Amino acid sequence: MTTKIFCDIADLSLIKKFCQKKIVRGFTTNPSLMRKAGAKNYENYSKKILKICKNKPISLEVFADDTINMINQGLKINSWGKNVYVKVPVVNSKNEFTGKVIKELNSKNIKLNITAVYTSEQTKKILNKINRKTKVIISIFGGRAADAGKDPVPEFINSIKLAKNFKNVEILWASVREPYNFLQAKQLGCHIITVPPTIIEKIEKFGKSFRNLTEETVKAFLKDAKKSRFTI
Repeated sequence: MTTKIFCDIADLSLIKKFCQKKIVRGFTTNPSLMRKAGAKNYENYSKKILKICKNKPISLEVFADDTINMINQGLKINSWGKNVYVKVPVVNSKNEFTGKVIKELNSKNIKLNITAVYTSEQTKKILNKINRKTKVIISIFGGRAADAGKDPVPEFINSIKLAKNFKNVEILWASVREPYNFLQAKQLGCHIITVPPTIIEKIEKFGKSFRNLTEETVKAFLKDAKKSRFTI
């Protein structure tokens, strides 16, 4: 199985650039990336993204914190484009499971990306709320889990096993920290990995031998020593 690479970004110029790359099969965004990119109006900015990228899947997130408004935002976001996945956090800020939101939107055949997932237990709860035909992505935050000293790998393994009976469900490795995570995701059988632009560019350069890497590293040290005119 090939692990698809999505680009995790909201910057319009970068979306334009990475949309043209064959290696990039889709895009994910979130309110934090939108803010960083300078978005002032969420709907207008999202529509600018969709104007640039019409044929690849794009996840756009709800930011309401209660069931009714999450559903309403999800319905509205879904109406913006056929390639839209409505991104819904697995819990709200009070740590309440968003199962009602997931079930309601999924029952209307709206494509979903359930985000901020960390455990296979959460994956199980999500799977209990969805049908077996409408596309659903479950985004597990591997990097953030590792940052907190947790091993995300068992959670991916168990989640992939649980999702095997759902042909409409894809498991996504989120919060990537290094290019090697792509190889890990492939080995585990993740369907998707979402990656920032700088790491995508490093993945494109995969293939250097250990000999090349050693030589490049030593040359870099030597170059900097000469530039600084170090003497002993």
